[in-house]
Amino acid sequence: MSGTIGRIGFIGIGRMGWPMAIRLIEAGFAVTVQDAVPGRAEDFVRRHGGTAGEAARGAEALVTMLPTSRDVAQALAEAGPLLAPGAVVIEMSSGEPSATRALAADLAARGIGMVDAPVSGGVARAETGSLAIMTGGDAAALERVDPLLRAMGTTITRCGEIGAGQAMKALNNLVSAAGFLVSVEALLIGSRFGLDPAVMVDVLNASTGMNNSTQRKLKQFVLSRSFDSGFGLDLMVKDLSIALQVGRETATPAPLSAQTRELWAAAAGLLGSGQDHTAAARFSEALASDELHSPQINRKG
Repeated sequence: MSGTIGRIGFIGIGRMGWPMAIRLIEAGFAVTVQDAVPGRAEDFVRRHGGTAGEAARGAEALVTMLPTSRDVAQALAEAGPLLAPGAVVIEMSSGEPSATRALAADLAARGIGMVDAPVSGGVARAETGSLAIMTGGDAAALERVDPLLRAMGTTITRCGEIGAGQAMKALNNLVSAAGFLVSVEALLIGSRFGLDPAVMVDVLNASTGMNNSTQRKLKQFVLSRSFDSGFGLDLMVKDLSIALQVGRETATPAPLSAQTRELWAAAAGLLGSGQDHTAAARFSEALASDELHSPQINRKG
């Protein structure tokens, strides 16, 4: 796994993968894209360049950006034999650390390296190449793929051995998810008291209650009623389940984490499939038989 990387395969050009692949092309890499949705890869090439086809064929690096570890395992079962000798797989999905470790062991037996590098920042930061990337894996492999990662992200943190990046991503989303729900509950309490939720957000952002949701979600997607941040509710529940799996595997008591996951799962059950994760606010509103609104915010619809 020595030398620079020229040919890159990219499997999974969905909402996140699409702008990430663009950033690689704009950085000068030769990229072949592949997606399960018929015609999507060809559409990408028409708009942004690169090639469409079997992404792994002859690739020196293969990026996977897929919904679940099961999808990754299926993709690698088909793609693995097509990779160039000594290639490295960059698993950027929010997957299961234990599953990724098993995949890495299988690939290593065939002389193929693997690192995990899940991302945080959403579609907006994927478009600007400013994602936060958490990595796990062999130091030499991470050094080799560093130029690719820096084309897609500005904060790249090495977290440990293979799977460590995915564990960190799941735990990051656990903290984010808990902060979102308690922030929404606080707005509902304040609203009933007579406070303007938008004013509350301003105060929280100037005070110790500030968090990612107060800064980037409450006004933008909840009070606006747009609920369109670009990250799915079902994906959040998946990530929370992974965080709890890591907790079980490390024998760590996590009652608050378990309750957080159950609340998000209940929100997904109530709201149905295809919802943005910020729509979970509507679950809290349903419990309160109330709806958040502010005269300061222009509402859609």
